[in-house]
Amino acid sequence: MAKTEKLLIGPRLRRLRTQLGLTQTRMAEDLGISGSYLNLMERNQRAMSAKVLLKLSETYEIDLSDLTSGTDRQLVGELFSALRDPALGKERVPKSEVEDVVGASPATARALVNLHQRHTELSRRMLRDEGADEAASTLRDSVPATDLIQDVLYRARNYFDPLDRAAEALNDRMNLRRGEPMADLRARLRSHKILVRVLPYDLLPNMLRYFDRHSGRLNLSELLPDASRRFQVAARLALLEEGDMIDRIVADAKLPNRDAERLLRTTLANYFAAALLMPYGAFLKAAEDLRYDMDALAHRFGTSAEQVAHRLTTLNRSGARGVPLFFVRLDIAGNLSKRFSQGRFVFPRFGGLCPRWAIHEAFASPDRPIVQCVEMPAPKGEKGDRYLTIARRVTRAGGTSSEPAQSFVIGLGCDMSHASRLVYSDWLTGGLSGAPMPIGPNCYLCDRDACPQRAHPPLGRDAIHDDRARGLGQFAIGKEG
Repeated sequence: MAKTEKLLIGPRLRRLRTQLGLTQTRMAEDLGISGSYLNLMERNQRAMSAKVLLKLSETYEIDLSDLTSGTDRQLVGELFSALRDPALGKERVPKSEVEDVVGASPATARALVNLHQRHTELSRRMLRDEGADEAASTLRDSVPATDLIQDVLYRARNYFDPLDRAAEALNDRMNLRRGEPMADLRARLRSHKILVRVLPYDLLPNMLRYFDRHSGRLNLSELLPDASRRFQVAARLALLEEGDMIDRIVADAKLPNRDAERLLRTTLANYFAAALLMPYGAFLKAAEDLRYDMDALAHRFGTSAEQVAHRLTTLNRSGARGVPLFFVRLDIAGNLSKRFSQGRFVFPRFGGLCPRWAIHEAFASPDRPIVQCVEMPAPKGEKGDRYLTIARRVTRAGGTSSEPAQSFVIGLGCDMSHASRLVYSDWLTGGLSGAPMPIGPNCYLCDRDACPQRAHPPLGRDAIHDDRARGLGQFAIGKEG
């Protein structure tokens, strides 16, 4: 932070205090300052000093970037995307104003994002069914369950402390990593009067797992590799041993429909399974020792690379946090089937990903991860946020000669300030100081006018077709409408 820069973060400071349930007097005592000084900081009448900022971070175990980065970047990206909807007209709200709104009133910003989502779904339903009355009555149930679950994970920072600690405790009781994991998992499931059977794939057509409640059998397809079989058994144990805890988390989420509740329940069971097979303390230590090498961690814990990637995004325990990583999974057509944003990197809710991001190249390079430094757009004169990204192809369990297994690419990434902690930073051409690849969220939301790979103009901008010249890109972008 430059010496001349004043840190005015009053609304965020007040919001943090409220979230912690503290009075101004109590927080002032914790920080060793006067109540009047804290009051002035919350009203942006005094800047926060570096000493107070560090004390705040140490006392309440928060990331300095959460306070100093300006705003909630995930929410900024979502609101910015919503405000570019053509249905709102051609007038575009500058990103700086969006950041001001989020910084001053995040609850209002979230309400606007939710309103836009519901408007979008209502419009789709009306176009499809031509039934406005029915659409209005079912509006609350129309938001896709996957989007609702992504919001739950984001609010929890993809970490559920009671569930994670319960899984870690169960791992200790079972001595799971000291013996044969699958044998121990089967024995634990037998204590619940459930048997595990591995069946020929033709007896489980189009299925990799089927739980028969009546016979008390968990049927697994022979197409599942060992790591996936262990994971399926662990997920069933989650519902049997911690079903009440999972139900409480689902109830607290206050989801609007049964589909979303069922999906969240499955998501939490999978979370428990990963935490059971990769217990927090041991996994975090191994991740740091092995510099977040996905393959090395998969071998050490008997899991798949994708399971490791998911687990790495959950290392958010207070006082024992790992590198803040974001995660995405997409198919060869560019469809996003999973995403988790952390820090400042924001995934768009529609429109695919930037074609300049090397994540797409991983489909053609199955044997080696694709490592890249990328830079997001920024206002003129400022440097954009930079990230180390890792992409690799993975194959879903299953697959025969007649029905090949489906392939995906998973991507992990972190802010460049954390890059040296990852082994993949050693693979960067030019090292950590090398020139980054300029990318954007996607073509709908990116302001890089001269991009040679732009597929279409940004929302709310016109393309200029000039018969006198042709640039490298497909479009010349007009001024804001």
